[in-house]
Amino acid sequence: MLSVGIFNAYYPYTLEESIRRMKKDGFSCVQLDLAFKDMDLSYDALTKEKCHTIRNAFRDANLPIVCVSAYTNLIHPDPVKRQQNVNSVKQVLQFARDLGSPYVVSETGTYNIESDWVWDPKNGTEEAYEEVVKTIEDLAKFAYDNGSMFLVENYVNNVIGSVDQVARLFSDVNHPGLGLMMDPTNYFTDSNIDHIDATLNQIFNTLGDKVKIAHAKDCMRAVNLGEKHADIDASESHSFRGAGAVELPAPGLGDLNYDLYLSRLAKLHPNIPIIIEHLEEEDIPRAKRFLDDKLKKVGV
Repeated sequence: MLSVGIFNAYYPYTLEESIRRMKKDGFSCVQLDLAFKDMDLSYDALTKEKCHTIRNAFRDANLPIVCVSAYTNLIHPDPVKRQQNVNSVKQVLQFARDLGSPYVVSETGTYNIESDWVWDPKNGTEEAYEEVVKTIEDLAKFAYDNGSMFLVENYVNNVIGSVDQVARLFSDVNHPGLGLMMDPTNYFTDSNIDHIDATLNQIFNTLGDKVKIAHAKDCMRAVNLGEKHADIDASESHSFRGAGAVELPAPGLGDLNYDLYLSRLAKLHPNIPIIIEHLEEEDIPRAKRFLDDKLKKVGV
């Protein structure tokens, strides 16, 4: 049976209040964002004591932390900023077990200087791919040495976006310190948004065995082709709602075939956590009901 969770950053409160609201809304696990109003959780301020306070609070609430967010641009065009970003991921990887889960997640990033979510022509070059491979191999090895695992989350406007690119990455970085965050909506572009089922099957046929955690949002052809964000009290990675030809709304508000998605996911990973995202706090109960109803319909 799949367990349903959410990012805690969609509840922008203190640690205690965030947990209280997640429990009230019926969640059974969480993807941990280092973001609580009563704690300084900047990467250079992390300590074991703070990590244990967070981990123990979620344990007391019987709300397991299944992975930890460390989203950043690993290929930032400014080499100084790029190294800072990589170091921040390593900081979280070092503390991952102290935070309750070995899994730490980030996207690969883009050479675009204005946004982490917008395409840059250099993203498609062999040079960019090789730089990302070098960085992710380093993170995978660092994770393994620290008892954790780096989960890569692809996105079509980043250097690693397509099914083929993700498969190539896992072939080139064949290491036990690397896993995949499954989010099928991140694979859609103008070229395949009208072929959702075929793309879903391709994703699972090619990458299904790499998956450790799953996400639940939606996708649809966009009317507004610009970068899209919601006006919420959260980081850019949580306010983001798509760019270009594809919009990425909350689960149940788009065209993703959830029956097919959940069936394929559960067949390979029958007890995997699935984490709701891309929504406002007031929409959380609806999105949770939608996903619960789909899980019951599919029988997983």
